[in-house]
Amino acid sequence: MSTLTRLKEAQFNPHTLNKFATLMAAGNGYLGLRACHEEAYTEQTRGMYLAGFYHRSSSAESTELVNLPDVLHMRIELDGELFTLLSGTIVDYQRHLDFSCGELRRSLVWLAPNKKRYQIECQRFLSAAQHSLLCSRIAITPLDDDANVTISTGIDATQTNSGRQHLDETSVRVFEQRYLQGCYRTLDGSNEVVISSFCALPTNACSSFYAKNRRLTQHCSGKVAKGDAFIMVKTNWIASSLDADYHAESCSEQVLNKLVQCVERGYEQLLAESSREWDSWWQKSRVVVESEDPEDQHALDFALYHQFAMTPTHSERCSIAAKGLTGEGYKGHIFWDTEVFLLPFHMLTQPGIARQLLSYRWHNLPGAQAKAKKNGFQGALFPWESAWSGEEETPEFAAINIRTGLRQKVASALAEHHLVADIAWAVDAYYQVTRDDTFMRERGLTLLLETARFWISRAVEINGRLELHDVIGPDEYTEHIDNNAYTNYLAWHNVERAKHYLQQFAIHDADFVCQADDFLERIWLPVASPENLIAQDDSFLSKPTLDLTHYKAQQGTQAILLDYSRAEVNEMQILKQADVVMLTYMLPWLFSPAQLQANLDYYEPRTIHDSSLSKAIHGVIAARCGRLEQAYQFWQQACLIDLGDDPHSCDDGIHAAATGAIWLGAVQGFAGLTVEQGQLRLNPRLPVAWQSISLPFIWRGVHIHLTITHQHVTLSTSSDEPLEIWVADKCLSIVGGETVSLAGFFTPAHGSGTTKGAVQ
Repeated sequence: MSTLTRLKEAQFNPHTLNKFATLMAAGNGYLGLRACHEEAYTEQTRGMYLAGFYHRSSSAESTELVNLPDVLHMRIELDGELFTLLSGTIVDYQRHLDFSCGELRRSLVWLAPNKKRYQIECQRFLSAAQHSLLCSRIAITPLDDDANVTISTGIDATQTNSGRQHLDETSVRVFEQRYLQGCYRTLDGSNEVVISSFCALPTNACSSFYAKNRRLTQHCSGKVAKGDAFIMVKTNWIASSLDADYHAESCSEQVLNKLVQCVERGYEQLLAESSREWDSWWQKSRVVVESEDPEDQHALDFALYHQFAMTPTHSERCSIAAKGLTGEGYKGHIFWDTEVFLLPFHMLTQPGIARQLLSYRWHNLPGAQAKAKKNGFQGALFPWESAWSGEEETPEFAAINIRTGLRQKVASALAEHHLVADIAWAVDAYYQVTRDDTFMRERGLTLLLETARFWISRAVEINGRLELHDVIGPDEYTEHIDNNAYTNYLAWHNVERAKHYLQQFAIHDADFVCQADDFLERIWLPVASPENLIAQDDSFLSKPTLDLTHYKAQQGTQAILLDYSRAEVNEMQILKQADVVMLTYMLPWLFSPAQLQANLDYYEPRTIHDSSLSKAIHGVIAARCGRLEQAYQFWQQACLIDLGDDPHSCDDGIHAAATGAIWLGAVQGFAGLTVEQGQLRLNPRLPVAWQSISLPFIWRGVHIHLTITHQHVTLSTSSDEPLEIWVADKCLSIVGGETVSLAGFFTPAHGSGTTKGAVQ
């Protein structure tokens, strides 16, 4: 495997503090840590988050992922000068995140106002082997004279979520004049977090401790000779009441013992242990491309690094938030992003994690059933925004409009119900890849049946046919419309799959089968026009158009809402993101090549791409249409959603789904690796700039390594059994390994163009 790339910050810039705090964030799925500097900056949002640790500060606020007490901050004085890069002169500076092991390093030379130079080197990592472990190291070397170094650090519980405090300080202790520990409880008493820290210092350093104003602090000082380094290693252990092994009576002692064991091993040994876990993960996951543009590989490594960092593998009660564990955007809530944009990666590389993420929905089924009943429906209506409980977490109102002073009602929870079918789509996709009968019997089928019952109860009869009214499709600029094509087709797929698996597993439910048959026969599925165009909804094509050139140039900013109200946008042919194009991505076997092209050509000019989810999906469809230059442009633009030049592109957290979409674009778009109707398919369409793509994946328990060039496909498997795979329109049987020439293969775009086609 080629050397993994690094994310580099070449210079200190106060305008990009929060962008790089997000981009370089550490994570292991249990904890997430923003890449803030040790020294404080007023504009920088510091943050540490624990998966599933939510709280609502008041009835007027939404439940949100709690920003935990800060253990990284250090107040550093060098010969009496307070260290900050906003004063003095930065002689040299570099910071990089090593994707191979998750370690963040910063090295700089600072010329202080006293005209003395100091070299400062900082390192930190969250352990991939012990999820509660956070280690940091700082080395300060005076370059011109002996120096007095003072560092104050500890556990700072003044940290808040944008001013909202979620934690009571229940206990702070210093044990043996060495170990710091703070215990904190959410204001409603539902959860606790315990943080212990230890600072290893030079032998000649002095320490004192104090607690004041929610800060437990260790004050360290010492003298260091010119050219020598004052080194501090800080080891932290963070545990919570959500942990499977948490015991309230003994937690304090338990956490302290864990910390002591780690301290004895030291920074380098702990980092090596963590690095081994990272190496194992990369071996199972990494996509390698040979490209004329080295940024392509960098974007893929960046995306998969964050996939690891944000994915909670320790608990079925947690899922992936829209901002991962990197910031407070969207309050740490979970959306449809997880099932549609992130789950495919896990299904094909680590299916056990995919099963766990789907189990999150199964555990929260009671909340979805309660919401459906409250709204007058049957089955399960999953919340648009979800946290720990499974209840609806979408705020009732958006932020105050500063021009009108009014709050606009948020409609997503009321009408953006396609999420229900998206979850069902993911359950089916998981089973197609894994053939996990146990999961389907115990959990998957229940999810499919309850979501199907919702759609059957939600449909209304109009002139003998069934329709879905007052919905919001993926294009969130078009609200409260009837028969959104995406929603109707995905609802049909949901009900069809539920009936299919009910029969496959020989479960008898005559009433459901009867209802399902009626729904499948009569649900309105918008048909393509003679021009192959599928109407986004009943009214979309009759609305006026608008020249969107100005707004496309500012995509991602929702600039159109500065010139038009949402109500006005709703009455024009304006899309925020892929809708019908998204439908053709989700169920490609239902649409002909001509239909893919016609709908891409019609809807893309009307799409601003104000959502981070949009570009990569358009790129996949462009690739399936054989438009490789257009597809590559879309994909590279999708890669820049977080990594681009905008200094505030991700201040409040990573665009988690966009990282999944980068993988989707490369693997499903360019490699053409898909699963359709139970078949493993390969339809390669590499960009001209790529010489090859190589990736590992798992198909029904068999480990496979795939390499594609413009001339050949090479497959190697871990099984002696034949692997059946469709390359373009030909079915091949591969045993062990084989290289296949692509010459002579006919590679039409996906889809037969049939409607209501049976899926096996």
